[in-house]
Amino acid sequence: MAQPENQLDRERFCCSICVDLMKDPVTTGCGHSYCMSCINTHWDKEQERGSYSCPQCRQTFTPRPVLGKNTMLADLVEELKKAGLQAAPADHCYAGPEDVACDVCTGRKLKALKSCLVCLACYCEKHLQPHLQSVPLKKHKLVEPSEKLQENICSNHDEVMKMFCRTDQQCICYLCSVDEHKDHDTVSAAAERTERQRELGLRRQTIQQRVQDTEKDLKMLQQEEEAVNGSADKAVEDSEEIFTELIRLLEKRSSDVKQQIRSQQETEVRRVRELQERLEQEITELKRKERELKQLSDTEDHNQFLHNYPSLSPLSESTHSSNHRIRPLRNFEDVTAAVLQVRGRLEDILSETGTQILQIVSQVDILLPRPEPETRADFFKYSQEITLDPNTANKRVLLSEGNRKVTVLREEQSYSNHPDRFTYWPQVISRESLTGRCYWEMEVEQGMIARVGVAVTYKNISRAGNSEECEFGYNDKSWSLSCYGTRYIFHYNGIRTPVSGPRSSRVGVYLDHSAGVLSFYSVSDTMTLLHRVQTTFTQPLYVGVRVYSYRSTAEFCKLK
Repeated sequence: MAQPENQLDRERFCCSICVDLMKDPVTTGCGHSYCMSCINTHWDKEQERGSYSCPQCRQTFTPRPVLGKNTMLADLVEELKKAGLQAAPADHCYAGPEDVACDVCTGRKLKALKSCLVCLACYCEKHLQPHLQSVPLKKHKLVEPSEKLQENICSNHDEVMKMFCRTDQQCICYLCSVDEHKDHDTVSAAAERTERQRELGLRRQTIQQRVQDTEKDLKMLQQEEEAVNGSADKAVEDSEEIFTELIRLLEKRSSDVKQQIRSQQETEVRRVRELQERLEQEITELKRKERELKQLSDTEDHNQFLHNYPSLSPLSESTHSSNHRIRPLRNFEDVTAAVLQVRGRLEDILSETGTQILQIVSQVDILLPRPEPETRADFFKYSQEITLDPNTANKRVLLSEGNRKVTVLREEQSYSNHPDRFTYWPQVISRESLTGRCYWEMEVEQGMIARVGVAVTYKNISRAGNSEECEFGYNDKSWSLSCYGTRYIFHYNGIRTPVSGPRSSRVGVYLDHSAGVLSFYSVSDTMTLLHRVQTTFTQPLYVGVRVYSYRSTAEFCKLK
C-alpha cells in the first residue's frame, strides 16, 4: 500500500500549472498553491485585463496580490525531494504534435483530457480537478479536447457566441443580436442545436431505413444469385438428361431401323437365292434336253431317228414364267428417303425450339427494382412483334395480314380440329411466349357497339366449352382490358374494374414479367396510363385477343 500513499503525497505537493513538485511555493488568497514563477507567468498574461484569477477556482483578485514564499510548504517539498519522490509524469502523458495540449500547463504541456465551453480552455487531468470538485465549475459544459475553442469567440465583440441567427445562418454573440443582427430571427445556440439535432435524428432514421432497405435488397440479390445458380444447374442437369434420353431414343430407333433393314435384307436375299437355285436347276435340265435333241438330230439312220423320236420326254414348263419375272428393284432407297425426311423434320423442330430456348435463356432476368419507361420511344426499346396462332383461333375468328389481324364473322372458318383451339369464345392467343420486358400496341375498331378485349394469359388456360375458365379475364390465368366504345373495363378472376381515361383507337401494353408489372395505355399523341397490375407471374404469358361483335376487328401495330 506504500505506492498509493506516495502517489497521494506527490499529487498534494505538485504545482497545478507545471504539474511538478513546487519550486518556491506561494499561496494565493483563495488557498491554492503554485510555483512562484508559474503563478507570476500566469498573471503576467492576464495583466491587460486588469484582474488576476486563480487557475484552479477562477477567483479573481484586484489589484495583483503580492505573494510571499510559503516556507512551511517549501520545507515539506524539500523533504519529499530528499525521499526521492518525483512528480514528473510519463512521456506518453505529454502532448504531442497531434494532441490537444492543456492551456494551464507551463513548460512542457500535458495532454488535455477535456475542454470547457464556458472557460474556453483545455485541461489536463490535474488542472481539470477544480471543474470536477468546485460546485460553480461543475455547471460548466465539458467536452472532448478541441483546438477550435476560439472559434466560439465573436471576432467583433470578443464574447462567447451563445446565439444563432437563423436569418444569416451563423453563430453570434449576445451583442451581435442587438447590433447588426437586430430584427433577425435569432435563438439560443442550444435551441438551434436541439432543432438541428431533431433534424439530424430524422436524417439518421432515413439513412438507417435506407441501409435496412438496401441490406434487404442485398440479401434478396444474394438469394437471387443462389436461386439463379441453383436453377441454372438444375436446368443444365435436366436438359442434359432430356437430350441424353433423346439421343438414346434416336439410337434405339436407328438400331430398330437397322435391324428391320437387315431382317428384310435376309428375307429378300433368301428369296432371291431360292429363285436362283430353281433357275440353275432349270438351266441344267434344259441343257440336258438340248443334248438329247442334238444327239437325235445328229442320227443319220432315218429308221433309228423315227424309232427314238417318240421316246423323247416332253419339255416341262419353265419355272421362269411371266408370273415370276424379275421386277426392277429400288432396293432400300425409299427407307433412306424416309430417314432423310425424319432428319429434316427433326432439324426443323430443333431449329425452332432451339431458337425459342435461347430466347427464353436470354430473357432470364434478376429481380431488381427498375422504373417503367416514361416516353413512347422508351417503350419502343422493348417492342415485341406479335403473331397469332391459327391453331388456337375459334372457328368464327378470321386471321389475316400475316396472322396479325383479327375479325369475327358469323360463319365458321374451315379450321381443322385442334386441342389448342377455343371452341366457344371468339378468342385467339399468340405464337410467342413472353417472359421478359415487352411492349406492343393494338389498333382496335372504334364505335358504339365495337368491343375488343386485349389480354395476356397463361398457356394452360382451358379451351373447350363456354365456362369462365376459358374466357379471358374471368379466371386466375388471364388478365384482360375490354375496350367498349367510349369506356374501358378491366377483368381478372371474374372481378370487373371500371377504368377511366381518354378513348383512343390504339392501346399499348407494357409487360415486365420478372417484376410482375402489366400496364395498359391509351396511345395518341401522348401515352396515358389506363390501368396497372402488380402481381407475380408464375408462367410465361401469351398475348390474347377477343373480339365480341361481328365484323369488328383488332390488329397488332408494327412499331418502328
